[in-house]
Amino acid sequence: MKQSLRGVLATGLLALLMTGCAMQLPSVVDRADDQEAGRLLNQAEQQAPDQAAKTRLEAASIFAQQGQRQRAFETADTIDEVRLSDTDRVRWALLFSELARGMDDPRAVLRATQVLNDDLPIQDDQRETLTERQRWARTALDEPDMEQLTLPSLEGQDISRIIVALPESGPLSSVANTLSTAMRRHHEIRGDNVQLSFIDASQYSMDEIYSRAEQMNAQLIIGPLAKDEVSQLEQRNSVPLPTLALNYGSGEQNRAAGLFQYGLSAEDEARQAARRAYQDGHRQMSVMVPDNDWGRRVGEAFWNEFHGQGGEVTTAVRYNPDNAVTNAVQTALNVSGERAQLGNIDALFLLALPDYARQVPPTMDYYYAPNLPIYATSHLHEGHLQARRDQDLDDVMFMDIPWQIPDAAVGGEEVLPFYATYQRLSEESDASMFRLMAMGVDAYEIATELSDISALNGLRGSTGTLYLTGDGRIYRELPWAKFQNGVPAPILIPGQ
Repeated sequence: MKQSLRGVLATGLLALLMTGCAMQLPSVVDRADDQEAGRLLNQAEQQAPDQAAKTRLEAASIFAQQGQRQRAFETADTIDEVRLSDTDRVRWALLFSELARGMDDPRAVLRATQVLNDDLPIQDDQRETLTERQRWARTALDEPDMEQLTLPSLEGQDISRIIVALPESGPLSSVANTLSTAMRRHHEIRGDNVQLSFIDASQYSMDEIYSRAEQMNAQLIIGPLAKDEVSQLEQRNSVPLPTLALNYGSGEQNRAAGLFQYGLSAEDEARQAARRAYQDGHRQMSVMVPDNDWGRRVGEAFWNEFHGQGGEVTTAVRYNPDNAVTNAVQTALNVSGERAQLGNIDALFLLALPDYARQVPPTMDYYYAPNLPIYATSHLHEGHLQARRDQDLDDVMFMDIPWQIPDAAVGGEEVLPFYATYQRLSEESDASMFRLMAMGVDAYEIATELSDISALNGLRGSTGTLYLTGDGRIYRELPWAKFQNGVPAPILIPGQ
C-alpha cells in the first residue's frame, strides 16, 4: 500500500503546473526556509514530547510565513498543545485558528480557541481575535452560543449529587454494567466529593426515575441507555432534571431543554473519515459496508458528509460479512478480468470488523490495487497488540479512541487523559470492553462539567476530543493511526 516515488513526483509536478500561472517559483531564501521547516519536523521526531511540540510550532510558523498554509495547518494540527508553555499555547492558538478559518474548518477553530477557557496570559487584542474566531466557528456549525445551553439550576454550583440510571437486567445490562463499573472506578480514583448513586432503570419508567432522583435531591441524571428511550425524551420540551443520555436519539434534532446526549457513534466516525479523505485530496470514493442496518446507517453518514464536502461516491458495496471477501472487493474496485479499474476511484472507505477487514488489503493487492488508500473506522481494531495478525492491515488508516492507540494519539500511555484510571481499568477489563470503559469515564467527566457548559467544547477525553453541538448532542473527534508492521502508528502529516 506504499505510494510509489513516481506517484509522489507526478503529484508534485502536477501541482506546480496547475499553480504555475498564479505564483512564482520560490526564491533561494524561500527554499532555505522550507528546508529549515523540514529539518525541524525531522528533529521533533527525536525529541521529548514537550520540546517536540515547541519545535513543530516553529516549523508551522515557518510554513505559514512562506505562504504554505496547507502544510502549516497540517503541522499545527499534529501539535499536542498541552505540551506547550502558556505563552506558546497562545501563539499556537492564534496561528492554528487563523489557518483553520482560512481553510473553512470551524471544528479546528473551536479546538484552537479552547485556550479561552484556561488561565493563560492572553492580551486583550488576542482574546478579542480568538473570541471572534470562536463565534465564527459556532455560526458556521450552526451552533448557538453555549449560553443558550446553560442550566440555570446548576450554574455556579459544584456537581456533587449524581444519579446513574442504567438497566441491571435485560439486553443492555452487560453494556450498562461495564459503564457503571468504569464510573465507579474513576470516581474512586478521583477521590472527589461527588455522591454517585445508582438506580436500576429496568425496574422503573423514566418519569418514575426522575421522581426518585428528585426525592434523593440529585442534581442530574446519567441515563437512559436505550436508543428508543432517548428518542422519546428528545421530543419533550424539557426534562425534569438535567440529563446526560448515553446514546443518541433517532430524531433529526434534540428538542428537550436540559437533555444532553453522548455515545460511541459509528456514524460520527464515518463523517470524520469522509472529512479526512476529502482533506487528503480524494474526490472519488468507493465504499464497502456490511449489508445490515448498522452498515446502512454508517454508509449513509459517510455518503452524505463526503457529498457535502464536494466529493463523489462512485461505487458503493453492501457486502454479506459471512461471504467471501473476493466478490465485494471485485465490485468495489470495478475489477475487469483480474485487474482493478480505478479510473474513477482514488480511495476506499471500509466499515468492517477485524476478521473481515484483514482480508481486504491482500485481496486488493491480488487485483493490482496495492496503493489505493483505505480509510476505516475503529471497528477493525481489536484494541490489543497482535502484530502478526494485523500485518495484513498495513497502511490502512483508521481512527480510534486515545485509550486504544496511546502511542499514535498522544505519544504514549503516560500522557493519556485520566492516566491513573486508564492504568486501573486496563488491568481489570477485557480489551473488547475497553471502549465502553472509556465511555463510562468520559460520561462521568461530562456530568461533572455540566455546570460550566463551555468546558465541554474541546474537552480532551478518553474517547476523543469532545465537542458540544447546539442541540445538546456531544460528538467526538478521534485521533488517526496507520498500521505499520501490524502495529498502529502515528500519522504525523495528513495525506503523507
